[in-house]
Amino acid sequence: MRVGKSAAPGFWMDDPKHRAFLKHDARAHFEFFRASLCPGGRIAVLDAAGVPLKDTLQELHTAARLVHSYALGQLAGVAGADGIVDAGLRALFMTHRDTEYGGYLWAVRDGSVIDGTKLAYGHVFVLLAASSARIAGHEAAKALFDDVADVIETRFWDESAGLLRDEFNRDWTPFSTYRGMNANMHGVEAMLTAYEATGDTLWRDRAGRILEFLTGRIAPIHDWRLPEHYHEDWSVDDSYDGNPMFRPAGTTPGHSFELARLVLQHWDLCGRPSGSAVATARHLVDRALSDAWRPDGGFVYTLNHGGAVAIADRYWWPVTEAIGALATLLKIDHTLGDEEWYRRLWVFAEARFIDTERGGWFPEIDSEGERTETQFTGKPDIYHSLQADLIPLVPSVSKMWNKLGGSLSDTQGSRS
Repeated sequence: MRVGKSAAPGFWMDDPKHRAFLKHDARAHFEFFRASLCPGGRIAVLDAAGVPLKDTLQELHTAARLVHSYALGQLAGVAGADGIVDAGLRALFMTHRDTEYGGYLWAVRDGSVIDGTKLAYGHVFVLLAASSARIAGHEAAKALFDDVADVIETRFWDESAGLLRDEFNRDWTPFSTYRGMNANMHGVEAMLTAYEATGDTLWRDRAGRILEFLTGRIAPIHDWRLPEHYHEDWSVDDSYDGNPMFRPAGTTPGHSFELARLVLQHWDLCGRPSGSAVATARHLVDRALSDAWRPDGGFVYTLNHGGAVAIADRYWWPVTEAIGALATLLKIDHTLGDEEWYRRLWVFAEARFIDTERGGWFPEIDSEGERTETQFTGKPDIYHSLQADLIPLVPSVSKMWNKLGGSLSDTQGSRS
């Protein structure tokens, strides 16, 4: 099935053929990633063919993202998704939860703790998983939600800053004063979903405080490029050069797309008050598109603080997040410029990233646009590319997952 003709009239999100394509790709995701759940409840990373990789660690964010994704599948009417959510909830609560010190362990294998580091990044994904599972009606999700919410409150949330602290040793002793955008950005995502699951405005308001700092204060004074790394006092750390994959120096344009969508989601949940939310999202998206799109397609991974390309590698997830941001802007205002970008992104994704034979997306391409495995092995994640399929399928900007309404339970969108 083709994504569509780029010159077709109208708007793709309203086009039955494009919507059928989105549904087909989403269903292919759910079929492919079912193999992530192994006998005994282990959550595995899959190779490119969908075979669980042996002896890989079960990492906290991977397990949590699987729960979140299959909760969305359950809401969309995917058969058997509820069983994977149940198994994933057990893996989080029984395997990753640290019964000795509290909180959630970063990596386990066969019941043994491999990495006991306590990371805000992992904990907010547990909150996201528990929130999505609650929306999908899983009673077991409440215990997980209550537990991780307490940990976030007592260990990670810095009330004076209105932001999340990043990392501790297993026993909660500090080992760094690092502060980062990434954990806080995903914290916004989790908090907004927690608000949608519970109606507790604490979560919405804390998400707003994080967004105000990152997109209201920091982004405008950095020409709408978002620094990734900060000192303990939340001053920008221009010299930080950590892990080149997971904490790269400089700025990451893909994160600007994510934050733009979250700004709009928060604004919508607040009743669309007058102000600058839409303009802020527009600034973030426009800057990332102009800075990072390569002439031959795809987004460079990182920029330095002045906007020059730092790491030119092309991964799947910035494309998926740009799709989500453009789809959200199009829900608010149908503009031809956004439509052109939305189509360009999908055409490129189908040509270079989507595995039309097996399902799921390949994670990276080389300088020639061919699939490669330099940073990632197999297909590491369902989460990013699945949401690129689902976000355009619902008309709402917020409470999207409540609106899935069995949209994948019919037979539309079969391969043509």
